[in-house]
Amino acid sequence: MSVPAVIEDILTKHNIEFAVVDAHPTASLIGQARTTILQDSKGKVQVIYSSDSILDVDALCRLTQRELKAASPNDVQAICSKAKIERLPTIPMALGLDIIIDQSLLDSSELKLDTGSERSLVNMNVEQFKQLINGAQTGSITVDEAQLQSAALDDVDDIADISSAIANFTQIRMKQRLEETLEFPPLPETAQRIIKLRVDPNADIKDLTDIVETDPALAAQVVSWAASPYYAAPGKIKSVHDAIVRVLGFDLVLNLSLGLSLGKTLNLPKDSAKGFTPYWEQAVYAATAVEALVGAIPPKERPIMGMAYLSGLLHNFGYLILAEVFPPHFSNICRYQEANPFSNHCHIERHLLGVTREQLGAWLMRTWSMPDEVNTAIRFQNEANFDGENNAYANLMFIAMRLLRKHGIGDAPSTPIPDELFERLHLDREKAEEAIATMMESSAELNMMAANMAA
Repeated sequence: MSVPAVIEDILTKHNIEFAVVDAHPTASLIGQARTTILQDSKGKVQVIYSSDSILDVDALCRLTQRELKAASPNDVQAICSKAKIERLPTIPMALGLDIIIDQSLLDSSELKLDTGSERSLVNMNVEQFKQLINGAQTGSITVDEAQLQSAALDDVDDIADISSAIANFTQIRMKQRLEETLEFPPLPETAQRIIKLRVDPNADIKDLTDIVETDPALAAQVVSWAASPYYAAPGKIKSVHDAIVRVLGFDLVLNLSLGLSLGKTLNLPKDSAKGFTPYWEQAVYAATAVEALVGAIPPKERPIMGMAYLSGLLHNFGYLILAEVFPPHFSNICRYQEANPFSNHCHIERHLLGVTREQLGAWLMRTWSMPDEVNTAIRFQNEANFDGENNAYANLMFIAMRLLRKHGIGDAPSTPIPDELFERLHLDREKAEEAIATMMESSAELNMMAANMAA
């Protein structure tokens, strides 16, 4: 296994002996370095820090006395192309950038450094690393992700976390009821009718058609969805009834309508983290991915397809709540996410707010009396060890979002998927990856469907 010539020249020049190792996706992050490029009007800087931490952008700005923000993915790629490397290495090289090192990285004994080549790391001791960063600025500019892990997984603690976040944000004493402080709109009438229809054992296609057709925008979306090339329906789709009977089926239209109705309750934020998948595009891919994974599970072990699909469609609803309730903090969250593109967004939100989008989303879904399966999927989608009631839906979301991230979709952290998770779901890892890869072959059609939903 070799390293890029430019990196080998640097190490040779400094008389550094090194060992090249395979960057296996399940390898521990301990001792492994990560890098980010940030910029302001004065120019760009390269920050190198530990992979098991998040870059504290506010602390970095205080250290440098600059207003730094993450460089765009295109700018970073241009730097890599100029240096003839695949990606930005954590081995300092002559890129003409100021280098800033997090102090905690220098407290390690051994380091694993990215060479800029796919799946290739270099092992060296910290003294050798210091030879490479002579003159670089150092400081405490990260937060250990282990400190930001969720300590409890129950509804009571969610309410406490949300209350604390609101209190810190508003700088006023909390009102007695959380619902009075979080002035969310009530559950839309269309959604209320669909939820009632869901639990009605006598509900039929006519009942669903009548509900959807009372909302012209929703009706147009359902017909457009059924007519998309993804489903390749023969002939023209002329009505909601036609879409249900000939193409989508009762359950899919029920869940699609509910997801669309709820998704339109809150406005899409004007700000967003650059380089990440837009809200509706991520929702469509997540729902379709979960559906594909359920299809790869043996029939006797499969969770309810409709619930899994709806969970995917609504999995990121808390993102809209963050933007609605915490506007200034939401912009800061976006900037942190840009600077920490492969970190867990839950950790960033817990660091900045003390509460996560998953907690907010699940709380509101419970308030709106949504199905427990969906509430659980939203709340625990980033908890690999969750095996409580309805765990299958949360576990499917965990797998789906990480497999999608490998294809550049979504904002799930770049962390390995434990084998136990596949075993718990009776899902073969290879079949799961094949299912997502097959789904990605229809990305053009899925993007078109997402564009229609965002319109």
